[in-house]
Amino acid sequence: MDGTPDSPWPGTGLDPLAGRVLEYLVSVPSADTVQVAAAVGVPGPAARDALRQLEEAALALRVDGVTARWAAGPPRASLGALLARRRAELARAEALVERLHETYEEVSAPRAAHLVEALEHEEEVAARYGQLLKGTSAEVLHLAKPPYVTGRHTSAREVGVADGVRMRSVYETDGFTDAVSLETALRGTAEGGQLRLASRLPVKLVVFDRAAALLPVRGDRPTAGSLVVHSPALVEALVALFESVWERAEPVSLATRRDGPPPSAPRPEDPAPDSDAQAVRPDRRTREILHLMATGMKDDTIARVLKVSRRTVQKHVSEAGTLLGARTRFQIALLAAERGWLEEQP
Repeated sequence: MDGTPDSPWPGTGLDPLAGRVLEYLVSVPSADTVQVAAAVGVPGPAARDALRQLEEAALALRVDGVTARWAAGPPRASLGALLARRRAELARAEALVERLHETYEEVSAPRAAHLVEALEHEEEVAARYGQLLKGTSAEVLHLAKPPYVTGRHTSAREVGVADGVRMRSVYETDGFTDAVSLETALRGTAEGGQLRLASRLPVKLVVFDRAAALLPVRGDRPTAGSLVVHSPALVEALVALFESVWERAEPVSLATRRDGPPPSAPRPEDPAPDSDAQAVRPDRRTREILHLMATGMKDDTIARVLKVSRRTVQKHVSEAGTLLGARTRFQIALLAAERGWLEEQP
């Protein structure tokens, strides 16, 4: 018998070697130290130490003679007494656990409530967020709106989210202008996540596997603390809120954030800009810019997202306005949507 995880000897309190020696002794009338060492394949001193451990536990008896010999005691009686002592120790340990848990609930009832946890400090929120994220196996739902709290746990991958976890995020357009939110969104989409933008979000929210949700106590002061919701009914309501926001939000792809080649010159067979405006379609870059503009993004933000210059953004918007016969950004976005320019093209 060895010290493998399936060995029963650790449960008795004996080390694996002592267990192997006992298994040998019950198979022979008696044996000296040399015989025991040879049978179990260990040096003599190790065999002697194992025999002394068995003697102290009343599992082996020294037989008098010229050379000291050892014999096993009746296993049922000797091992039964040993297991009874172990069971008593475990019972005392279980009682201690129950007392500790009762004290914990009495002292920490507001934080350890079964339905809602209250987290008061920023470090506490960050640590709990990391724990929840590491325990997520299927899906993370995320509503992100300013003001943001910058800290150590800004990236899902940095805190160990499992591979294969589906991430869906909706960012509030007005807050999607700083480097932190942009880089966080870029990491999420690069890792297979989906991103959408909405002009206004009702609350900051993260839902983990539809089993727990994290949201701030005060929306205008994220440093004031957060709540971890475990109540199935409340989590279900928050998931429904997310899905409602998700359906109304504008999809955004950040996978093509590179300057493409400049638009090619019109071909002879292409219609002139002032012919049939309904038949004219802008190039892919212009459609991307119009799509982001329709979500409420400013030119500087669009330029940062697509990694182009602000002047390039303004040029594409101006050209779209000329094609549509529109003057204002609102008119451009409205007419572009009517013409189907904001729809994804194969």
